[in-house]
Amino acid sequence: MLLILIAILPVQADDKADTQAQLLKLKDDMTRLSSELRSDKEEAGSLRSALRKSETAIGQLQADIQKTHDQLMWSRNQLAELKQQREQLLGARGQQQELITRELQTAYQMGRQSQLKILLNQEQPDTLARSMAYYEYFYEARKQHIEQYLGILARIDVLEPEIAATTEQLQDSEITLQKQRQQLVQGKQQRQADLARLNSTINTKDLRLKKMSADRQELERLLEVIEEAIAEMAPPLAYQAFAELRGGMPWPISGKPTNRYGGRRNGGLKWQGLSIPAEEGTVVSSIHQGRVVFADWFRGSGLLLIIDHGDGYMSLYAHNQALLREVGEWIPAGAAISTVGNSGGQNQAALYFEIRENGKPTDPGRWLQSG
Repeated sequence: MLLILIAILPVQADDKADTQAQLLKLKDDMTRLSSELRSDKEEAGSLRSALRKSETAIGQLQADIQKTHDQLMWSRNQLAELKQQREQLLGARGQQQELITRELQTAYQMGRQSQLKILLNQEQPDTLARSMAYYEYFYEARKQHIEQYLGILARIDVLEPEIAATTEQLQDSEITLQKQRQQLVQGKQQRQADLARLNSTINTKDLRLKKMSADRQELERLLEVIEEAIAEMAPPLAYQAFAELRGGMPWPISGKPTNRYGGRRNGGLKWQGLSIPAEEGTVVSSIHQGRVVFADWFRGSGLLLIIDHGDGYMSLYAHNQALLREVGEWIPAGAAISTVGNSGGQNQAALYFEIRENGKPTDPGRWLQSG
């Protein structure tokens, strides 16, 4: 058995090292791809570049606000727990004080006669034994109560600076959150101005169709690059195959799509996914476990997140307000991955969602739960 373990452990270590190396390569590939896209001559200095910058800044601010909000809630809960502990300790301290006071009074009475007097005054051996046992028990109990009392005082001394530090942390988080929200308002105003300037240059049906077609071609190119980058990556051992859950996966958000998969879009192109309207900031969840292989702003899709589910399956989540995950993260089914927005030049908040099978779009209705 030992020989088997010795033989297996190096293999497991090698597998882990290979996975880490693959993750690093994936991150490097995606970083390089994003850099290439951003330095594209067509993008440099353009109105689209300005929109990308403003929407990316808004997305980062939204993610920062969420983190600060979570920290704020944690600090508030921690402060409430610390104060509750202090109240309990103060109550226990009062009880111990009363108990010790009574015991000191009893000890004073008992101290007026020594153990020798108690011994000489007892005539019956059994009575003498009980008296001496009580005498010893009393002083031992009093010693324990005093030790408990001192322990309570020590814990209160520790709690007070913890409460002060948590209160200060809470105040700092509230100030940070207020500043971030002010920056967000400014970012949204800038985004509206950038979008208005961009839309003013796309004022005909032909131009809109040309833009939509170019955006789709860029997305197809991105997916090809991703497929090459993840070709050698294997899912964890506990992975459940995507194909096994056909028709049983949860929707990324609740809501009714405004389009039909495969239907005609304005301009003649076909819908390759579903557009689901939702309130801005609504949390988007992964439909299945998988690894994040892209999380960045992308032309036509805004803040885009792509998850690889293995066996040639991917899910795409576009026009997000903020991205909550990074490239390389392994995501369980139902995990929060982003929030709904209108990035990518959209006027209304909605999630655009696709499922890809071997690089080709497939009807999400075949995979998600009905109703």
